[in-house]
Amino acid sequence: MENRNNVTEFILLGLSKSKRVQILCFLFFLLCYLAIWLGNLIIMASITYSQLINQPMYFFLNYLALSDLLYTSTVTPKLMTDLLTGKKVISYHNCMTQLFTTHFFGGVEVCIITGMAYDRYVAICKPLHYAILMSRQRCNSILGASCAGGFLHSIGLFLLAIFLPFCGPNEIDHYFCDVYPLLKLACTDTHKIGFLVIANSGLMGLGIFVVLMASYFMILCNVRAYSAENRHKALSTCSSHITVVILFFAPVIFVYIRPATTLPEDKVFTLFYTIIVPMLNPLIYTLRNTEMKNAIRKVWSKMAHSNFQ
Repeated sequence: MENRNNVTEFILLGLSKSKRVQILCFLFFLLCYLAIWLGNLIIMASITYSQLINQPMYFFLNYLALSDLLYTSTVTPKLMTDLLTGKKVISYHNCMTQLFTTHFFGGVEVCIITGMAYDRYVAICKPLHYAILMSRQRCNSILGASCAGGFLHSIGLFLLAIFLPFCGPNEIDHYFCDVYPLLKLACTDTHKIGFLVIANSGLMGLGIFVVLMASYFMILCNVRAYSAENRHKALSTCSSHITVVILFFAPVIFVYIRPATTLPEDKVFTLFYTIIVPMLNPLIYTLRNTEMKNAIRKVWSKMAHSNFQ
């Protein structure tokens, strides 16, 4: 592998060459990163230290918050550091590591979102079988399958990238190491590899998105028979899930469904699913969720009370 490479490091061109824009971006992403940590830690603590952890939906939400933290941390700290430095350099090995970890945690997140959709489908469409179909053992199995799915997705892209020969230039027109910008730098024909990336990321993302939207369509059809109060509760929960699905999958499909080309818009769309969505998830899942808001109040009031004693 090493003999095929003249490149030992890559230069990340980032979001902008303007120093003023870079400082503004740093401040914005710093606030976003702090909000991501604060929001997701509040969700994790509120679920873990309340009775909500025994409910499958919140069991998955707890791990979705954790995957959000890990996912965005593969990209955001490096991005913020580069915004303050003159030369944005990443070594070849760190680049490959970032490629693997980003797609691993991203894949885990996609699978957990799919598990949450299955949980809502069973709860609303098969309520009499819910306790059996969504037992803690089944939830743990779905979580394990999510990790396995994320690994298979990321190892596929990693193996495609690790065997690419790089002879120079070494400038990546992006703010992190992703597969399409790397294909653009490889000194070999990447046409067939590009189709493998589409199958691994683009078509997989599109397929999961279609399945998720179909499941929510079936849920919406079933809730028509519910009472007004139960229908409102079901629609409120599902609307949060649908919002997250659209915000996450729409930019992913835009970036990965087409042949191996990079567009200037890719950076903006990538920011959505690497930083913006992890920041918005805590708000989306709590603003219209009475159980979640009550759990947050109870847990944090207990903590405040214990600190005063």
